[in-house]
Amino acid sequence: MTLYELVFSPINTPLTIFLIALTVYRIITTIIGLDFDFDVDIDLDIDVDMDASTDSTAVDLEEISNVELKNETVVSNRRKSLKWWQVLLIYFNFTELPFMFTLTSWVFFWWFITVLGTYITFSHHNAFGFVIFAAAIIPSLILNKIFTTPFKSVFKKLERKGVDALDLLGRKGILDSNISGDRMGRVKVKIDDDPILIYGKSLNGEALKSGTEILIIKEDTSKKFYYIKNNY
Repeated sequence: MTLYELVFSPINTPLTIFLIALTVYRIITTIIGLDFDFDVDIDLDIDVDMDASTDSTAVDLEEISNVELKNETVVSNRRKSLKWWQVLLIYFNFTELPFMFTLTSWVFFWWFITVLGTYITFSHHNAFGFVIFAAAIIPSLILNKIFTTPFKSVFKKLERKGVDALDLLGRKGILDSNISGDRMGRVKVKIDDDPILIYGKSLNGEALKSGTEILIIKEDTSKKFYYIKNNY
């Protein structure tokens, strides 16, 4: 059995193709310098502890190779509890890091464990291989968490260094999601034709729709987001 036959066996082919696609995408976006826009919404439904109402925070994953799901976006209020899948997003480092970075890392570990497992058990062409394929999800997530955790501080320092060097107060931007009250949304601001992404909250809690041109008023004391208002 050759390596090609192993990685492109019926069990391993889906992950192999997925990993190749992610790798090619990363090469194009980081080395060649091209970028693609994705319009993918992840609705983070948050349950209120005291009643059955829900609050939905939409995170538009545009420019997905660089976008981050922030913990403060997922958890917009300490009184609100998270669903199990939101806890998994946070625990396994799909927040606070560029989403595609974490996704690519996870798929690699999933692919490696599956290929190794099917090779050792000679199950790359039989039903037991599907068991290994499914079972590999858990250890791959654990390995991915161990691998990506050191990068959280690195990306945070790089991000803050870049944003802190800019004077954003008084600048205009475009809101990428609907916000109101304490809900936080992403704002795209152009600096010398280069777009940067920041997080913003409505200054007076008024509802602002996605696509609205906004004005950056002030930075929060936590330095994690800015207060914004409609640029009438």
